Amino acid sequence: MMALATLTPDLVQQILAHLGVNTPSTGAGGLPTTLTLTFLDQLIAAYCRTVPWESAFRITRRAQVAETAHCPRWPEQFWQENLTYGGGGTCFESNYAFFALLHALGFEGYLTVNNMGETVGCHTAVVILLAGQKWLVDAGFPLYAALPISPRGVMHRATPFLAYTVRPSAPNRYEIEQHPHPRHNAFTLVDEPVAEADYRAHTSADYGENGLFLDAVIINKIIHNQPWRFNMRETPWQLHRFGWGTDTVYDLDGEAATAVARHFGMDEQVVQQAFQFAMQQSGIS
Repeated sequence: MMALATLTPDLVQQILAHLGVNTPSTGAGGLPTTLTLTFLDQLIAAYCRTVPWESAFRITRRAQVAETAHCPRWPEQFWQENLTYGGGGTCFESNYAFFALLHALGFEGYLTVNNMGETVGCHTAVVILLAGQKWLVDAGFPLYAALPISPRGVMHRATPFLAYTVRPSAPNRYEIEQHPHPRHNAFTLVDEPVAEADYRAHTSADYGENGLFLDAVIINKIIHNQPWRFNMRETPWQLHRFGWGTDTVYDLDGEAATAVARHFGMDEQVVQQAFQFAMQQSGIS
């Protein structure tokens, strides 16, 4: 496994407590002895319920930091902002932070940079190795469970929210499909390890001129065991709650930024600033 930003043991314990995941038993060297698929799935499930996929914190960060190279929120800062302010992020920072936690717990694997449709290098994910089997982990989409990867054939896994298919399409390429979902093909996994320096460069570039999700507040999170979303690009502004192929819409209660922040458990000031910056950028009054 490549070296990467290190989380201190104390911060790891804070994160696990915040996620509500029991601290695993440890063996020699202080590493967990229960590095199983069950434990990995527990971490993924807790992450999706605790750390939102969201653009508000990165919009505010971009607006407040002059140099693009200084914008990324590396794993320690990312986790501190989640613990303190309920923040999250999009795929580059979110998967990096989650992988740092997995690394600290003793999981073996690597980071990848992947494609969505015709767009190359726009999405990240993690590959974890357990007992000789590769498992796709994506806290930055998110995928709601670890998905098995095999070049020998199509693999399937179901969750309470979506069913997934991992379909080999070329050497070290896999189509990640989801059902029921209007976007059937989620992304193309490029199963090739990315060096940390390269991954960090991609992360910095995602705050640059062609960076994604810097112009609209978008938030996804599982709340009370149901996926919710807010997307500033969809008007009128409303909250969406998703079931198995269903979409239930709710009007915002009160001022939009405040209502969104409270619904997703995020710092109101950060979300309000993100709304203001995004509306200025898009010309919304």
